[in-house]
Amino acid sequence: MQQVQEFGDNPVEVRETGHYTEEYVPSFVEKWDSLIDWEKRAASEGNFFIDLLRERGVKSVLDVATGTGFHSVTLLAAEFDTVSADGSADMLAMAFENGMKRGGHILRVVQADWRWLNRDVHGEYDAIVCLGNSFTHLFSERDRRKALAEFYAMLKHDGILVLDQRNYDAMLDDGYSSKHTYYYCGEDVTVEPEHVDEGLCRMRYTFPDDSVYHLNMFPLRKDYTRRLMSDVGFQRIETFGDFQHTYRGEQPDFFVHVAEKEYLVEDEEKERYTGAVSTARSYYNSPDADAFYASVWGGEDIHIGLYESPGEPIADASRRTVQRMAAKLELTEESVVLDLGSGFGGSARYLAETYGCRVLALNLSEVENQRHRELNSARGLSDRIEVVDGSFEDIPYNDAQVDVVWSQDAFLHSGNRVQVLEEIARVLRPGGHLIFTDPMSVDGCPTGVLRPILDRIHLDDMGSPGFYTRELARLGFSAVDGGFEEHREQLVTHYARVLEETGHQEAQGLTRKVSHDYLTQMKKGLGHWVDGGREEYLTWGIFHFTLGDGR
Repeated sequence: MQQVQEFGDNPVEVRETGHYTEEYVPSFVEKWDSLIDWEKRAASEGNFFIDLLRERGVKSVLDVATGTGFHSVTLLAAEFDTVSADGSADMLAMAFENGMKRGGHILRVVQADWRWLNRDVHGEYDAIVCLGNSFTHLFSERDRRKALAEFYAMLKHDGILVLDQRNYDAMLDDGYSSKHTYYYCGEDVTVEPEHVDEGLCRMRYTFPDDSVYHLNMFPLRKDYTRRLMSDVGFQRIETFGDFQHTYRGEQPDFFVHVAEKEYLVEDEEKERYTGAVSTARSYYNSPDADAFYASVWGGEDIHIGLYESPGEPIADASRRTVQRMAAKLELTEESVVLDLGSGFGGSARYLAETYGCRVLALNLSEVENQRHRELNSARGLSDRIEVVDGSFEDIPYNDAQVDVVWSQDAFLHSGNRVQVLEEIARVLRPGGHLIFTDPMSVDGCPTGVLRPILDRIHLDDMGSPGFYTRELARLGFSAVDGGFEEHREQLVTHYARVLEETGHQEAQGLTRKVSHDYLTQMKKGLGHWVDGGREEYLTWGIFHFTLGDGR
C-alpha cells in the first residue's frame, strides 16, 4: 500500500530543507531501485567516478547522499574505504540490505543532516561524494552554504568534493527534456516535472502499479552552484556533463562538479604560470589593463579589427574579424570550439549565439574571466560557454576533445609557441580546424628592430608566418585556402585607431578609470606598433589549417 506523502493543501508552497525526509516514505523508498535501475545506471556511468577518484589518489570516501546505496556499494567493490551517510533512515536501511545482497558488503551507515555533518560523522576523508541530484534538497542559500562548509571541513587538505545536479538551467530556460539514459534508467517509471519556477522544481514519479510520488527540490543553476563552492573555499572547480568533459550536442541531463580543497598560496599559484605567460597574466589582471581594454579597445572583442575605413569604430572592425573567421568554418550546434586566450569573450558569445555551438573559453586572466562570465550571464549564454582559468601552454583538456581551436592575437604572449601548437594538435580531433590570428614579425625581419615592442611586452621574439606554417606542417596540419590570409595594413590601421581613441577618451576623463602612467606607456607602445607596421617589420592575418587531410 502506498503511504501518503504530506505536502499540505498547496504542495508548491513546500520549500523547506528538512521536508525531504518526510517525502521519502517507506513505500517510495522500496520502489527507488526500480527507478534508478542499478545495472543500467552502472552501464551508463562506466568507471567515470572510480577513475576520477583513483586518478587523484583517493583512498577514503564519505558518501553523504547514500540513498539506497548504489554508489556506496560501487565504491566498496572498487576497494575504497567508504562511509555511507544519509538523512533518511529508511534509505539507509535499504542501502545496508543492498550492500549485503550485492557482494556481501557491510556498509558503515550514519544518519546525518549535512548542515551538522561534523557533529554526526567523524574523521577526515580524501573525497566526499554528493550524488543523485541530492544537493537540490536544500532550499535556502544559508543551508547550502552551511552544508558546503561542512563538506569542506571534513576533507583532508588536498581532498575533493564530487557533487552532481540535474541540468535545471535547461529546464528553466527551455523546458523539460531527458535522454532517460544516465540517472533514472528504469524503463517502466515515468519522471517529469509537475511544476517549475526559479524557486521550486516539483517532480512527479509514476510507477507501473499506478502509484505516484513527488519530490520538491530547489532548481540549482550550474554557475550558481559553482559560485557557492568557490565562496566556501574551493579554488579549482571542474564541471562535466553526463560524465563527459566536453559534452556535445544536446544539453546534458546532469552536471558533475569536481571541487578541489587544496589551497594554493600566491607563490604556488604563480608557479602554474611561468615566463611570458606569467607576465601576461599579471598585466591583464591589473585594474588599469582591465579598465583600458573594456573602455577603449572594443569593449568585448579585444583584438585587431578588419577596417573598411580608417575612422571606423574599433568595436565594429573587431567584430568583423570574428565574422570573417567564423564564415570560414562550418559550425553547427554539434560543434565544440576551444577559444584560447578568450579575453572578455566577445568571440565566444558571437559563436554561441550565431551557431548554437558550445565554446570552451580558456584564458589566463581571472579578472577578464570574471567580466566574461558576467557578460555571458547577462546574455543568457552561461550554459553554452564554459570559462576556464588556465594557460594555452598546458591546455586542461583530454586528447582529441574539440572540433575547432580558435584564437585571436594571443599566441604572441607565449614564450614557447611550439608547445602551444603541440597542445593544440593534442586536443583537436582528426580533421578538426585551427583558426587564429596573431601579431607577428615578418619573415626575415632584421635583428633588433622590434626591440622596443618586445621590451614593452617582455618577450624575446615573436612568431612569423613562416614559423607557424612550418611548425603546423610538422604537426600534421594541412593548409586551407593557402593557410594564411595576410592583412598587414589592418595591423597599422588598428593600432593607429586605438591610439587615436585613447587620446579622445583621455580628453574626456579616461584618467578617472585608468592611471596617467599606464596611459603614457600605452600610447608610447601603440606608437611602436604603428611604426613597426608601417616599416613592414610587422604583419598580421588569419591562419586556417586542419589537422590531417585538410578536408
